[in-house]
Order: sequence, then structure tokens, then C-alpha cells
Amino acid sequence: MTDFRVYAGLFFAALAAATILPMQSEAVLAGLLVLDSHPVWFLVTVASTGNVLGSVINWGLGRGIERFRNRKWFPANARTLERATLWYRRYGKWSLLLSWLPVVGDPLTVVAGVLREPFGMFLLLVTIAKVTRYLVLTAITLSWM
Repeated sequence: MTDFRVYAGLFFAALAAATILPMQSEAVLAGLLVLDSHPVWFLVTVASTGNVLGSVINWGLGRGIERFRNRKWFPANARTLERATLWYRRYGKWSLLLSWLPVVGDPLTVVAGVLREPFGMFLLLVTIAKVTRYLVLTAITLSWM
């Protein structure tokens, strides 16, 4: 497999995992780390970039499609979105530091768009959360090798 395909696969797995799609990028990153055939720093950078971009897509969707909330195709079910909204209203922008969490993390990024969180602060907090998650995963994976 060429390096481009490896990095593109990791990028798109991380991007898709950050959207409402039910995907996991951690296994892809861990598998590539175990192979020990690519620079660790670059794998973490690619995964983080894809994951943050996926969250940016969610934020953008939240900015524009809240009016479609009750439609069948809306990317979050009502219960999950309501739970994320309650967290966001209670903890504000700081709840974005939990955007790495399964189930509620991705809807939080949609809610940030719905509630008009300024993009710069959104990007900063989500980047901190996503990069930290991949760094912790990397440290754990490499300590088992």
C-alpha cells in the first residue's frame, strides 16, 4: 500500500468518525502505529486534522440545518441532540473539550453550530480535545509494543 493511500485512509476514517456517522478511527490509528512503518507524529497529525475537519463540518451543519431537526434524515436523533444541548447550555463552550467522547461528542459539535459558538473558539477547543485524545491513544498503543 502506498503512503498516500495509508494517510488518505486514516484521514477519511478520522473525518467520518467525527461526523454523526457510526465510525471509529482509533482502531485505524492504533493499527498503523503497531505496524511501525510510518512516522508517529505524521499519523497523529493526519488523524487529528481529519477528525477536527469532521467536527467543523458538524458545526457548519448546525449553523444551517437546525430548522430541519424533525426530519428523518437529520444527522442526530432528538434524544442525543437534546442531551448535547443541555450539556452545552450548562457548561457552554467548555463542553467542547468533551467533543472526543463517543455518542455525545459529535452532537456537541452540531449544537455548537446551532447555538452560534464563534468559529475561532470552537476550532481551538475542539482541536485541543481531538489532538489530546489521539496523543493519549498513541501513548497507550506504543507502551504496549
